[in-house]
Amino acid sequence: MNYRYLMAADMDLTLVMPKSDVSPANMEAIRALQANGVAFTIATGRSSFLIDKYASILGIDVPLITGNGSALWDSTTRTHVYSADFPEDKLRSLLKLCLDHNVDCTLYSTEGVFLAPASSRQWFCDDYNEGLPEHLKAPVRRIDSSFLDSEIPEFNKFLLINVCDEIAEELKDDPDLYVVSSGPTFYDVMVKGVSKGKGLLGLADVLDIPRENTFAIGDSENDLSMIEMAAHGIAMGNSDPELLAMADYVTSTCEEDGFAKAVFEYVLPLVTGN
Repeated sequence: MNYRYLMAADMDLTLVMPKSDVSPANMEAIRALQANGVAFTIATGRSSFLIDKYASILGIDVPLITGNGSALWDSTTRTHVYSADFPEDKLRSLLKLCLDHNVDCTLYSTEGVFLAPASSRQWFCDDYNEGLPEHLKAPVRRIDSSFLDSEIPEFNKFLLINVCDEIAEELKDDPDLYVVSSGPTFYDVMVKGVSKGKGLLGLADVLDIPRENTFAIGDSENDLSMIEMAAHGIAMGNSDPELLAMADYVTSTCEEDGFAKAVFEYVLPLVTGN
């Protein structure tokens, strides 16, 4: 379809409640967007390999913004359109830091999801893969210190959970890294210059959609860049205060289907002129 507009939505606590399906109201809103020439996509901190089934359910036919903007993922071909990978020396130093300090660390690669010894995300991957045919399951691999002795694949994001303040501050002070919170006790670590906002604008360029025709909706710190960079930024009612202050429009909460409310009361009137 030849889309004239682009809307990106955060996943958790924006489009869906934790451990829930997309509500009928939000599904209806997505269909209405697409019927009116608006390309809809998800902008998520999740790995590309842990979002595919939602793209299928939602009928998304454009690339997804994954890893907090570190990648653009074509779920129809299961290939990366783009991936902002760590330079090898930086990657090895990050891996060594996490392994030496037994950090709860999960790594996102163009080859799959890699779990450090202390990673607590095995259940999340297992829950995603449950019931899927083998060819659609997320590739998941456990690693240990010997991983550093081998040829390492390319990675675009580290997810750290409950990391100590000392390590968190060391990473935040690194001029080569972009560190952002994606939830309570969650830190996402990417290369400098990566963000959901830049992912949104990059996707708009790929789709040849004018940047003035972009919309974004989210609720957390890692959504701030796309709320700021989109022509029309929307904050959920349950958003962080900084997002509420930045947004052009504030909708209701995720529990109240705030995404659907924003689509029908704000986005579509701007798109259709009605």
